Amino acid sequence: MTNLLPVFEAQRRICTAMPVVDVEQVQLADAYGRILAKNEAARRTQPPHAVSAMDGYAVIAEDIKTLPKSLSVIGEVPTGQKYIGSLSSGQAIRLFTGSRVPDGADTIVIQENTERTGDIVRVVCGEAPSGKFIRKAGLDFSEGDVLLNAPKKLSARDIGLAASMNLPWLTVRQKPRISLLATGDEIVMPGNPIGENQIVSSNVLALQSLIRCHGGQPIDLGIAPDNEKQFYEIAKNALRTDVLVTTGGASVGNYDLVQKVLRKMGLELNFWQIAMRPGKPLMFGNIDKTMIIGLPGNPVSSFVCAKIFLAPAIEAMQGLKQFTVNTRKAQLGCYLNENDEREDYLRAVTSVSENGTLIATPFPKQDSSAFSDLAKSDCLIIRPPFAAEAKKGETVDIFWLG
Repeated sequence: MTNLLPVFEAQRRICTAMPVVDVEQVQLADAYGRILAKNEAARRTQPPHAVSAMDGYAVIAEDIKTLPKSLSVIGEVPTGQKYIGSLSSGQAIRLFTGSRVPDGADTIVIQENTERTGDIVRVVCGEAPSGKFIRKAGLDFSEGDVLLNAPKKLSARDIGLAASMNLPWLTVRQKPRISLLATGDEIVMPGNPIGENQIVSSNVLALQSLIRCHGGQPIDLGIAPDNEKQFYEIAKNALRTDVLVTTGGASVGNYDLVQKVLRKMGLELNFWQIAMRPGKPLMFGNIDKTMIIGLPGNPVSSFVCAKIFLAPAIEAMQGLKQFTVNTRKAQLGCYLNENDEREDYLRAVTSVSENGTLIATPFPKQDSSAFSDLAKSDCLIIRPPFAAEAKKGETVDIFWLG
């Protein structure tokens, strides 16, 4: 066990080896969740001119120093239009929220502080010094301001900002193409006839969702039987993609042929087996430019390893730099025995105590084939190698599953 690779080192090797994919332009409506590939500057000033922040009247501040004051209403400016001419002393122009402030005006009197009879508006109360309720041109940003900095995952807020910047297209990273290949005579897809000694495959469908969540494009190659020739014929189709992810068949059993066949195809093995539970038989290498990640076959091991290794790898391929697992602190909800030489990732659920403390409680059953508790979990409790026994209430690191 002493030669098992630590989790952090496995993450580092995988993420730093991943090539960054090319860029493409996408319509703004299709850019949500994509990784911005270059800085973007505003193509306009927002607002492009001074506008009213309230419904009311554009006036000259000097005219209403003493109240009440009656002014002649000489027009109005609906939003999206411009008043032709200039405001003079003793005059007012009706405005609405977002209306362009006419030339000559330097303040806004809100509607609630006025009384209007025909073309005369009487300002009865309130203060309106110069600049009151006027949003100056460029209050939000000016043309040429760099407001979106790459690399970043584009949120709904970013999309709204880009639209305000008058950007109909954004330059983003292409979606990494991730081939998925399940292995084993014992698995069948959901809904297909199931033999007496077979099980339903859940790995690929779960991984497809995870890959999409992190910006990749999953490509399902199906299920490869325990046959070298057939596995080779299927696997060679993945060499046109960025990454081949296999599930199962990567350990040392007589029927585990993934490494054997991939080596014949030119696999350069970076590492195999890590100091982690679940997920010891993790494999990483490459065949020419195609990166190879071999995940364990047990459903929980496969998914947890995908969250810890595959997800940051996909993001690294899109130019995101951080690849370490983001953790936070919580109080342990029950006693835990001391740990062995492998870093342990325990399925757990969180709750909040009456005083606001976050509590993480692991499930009593941590078998790597039991997926139901993983689906119920919202976090993983991380226990370092050789961690001492932990009592209820002690502080632990947790990793959010999302």
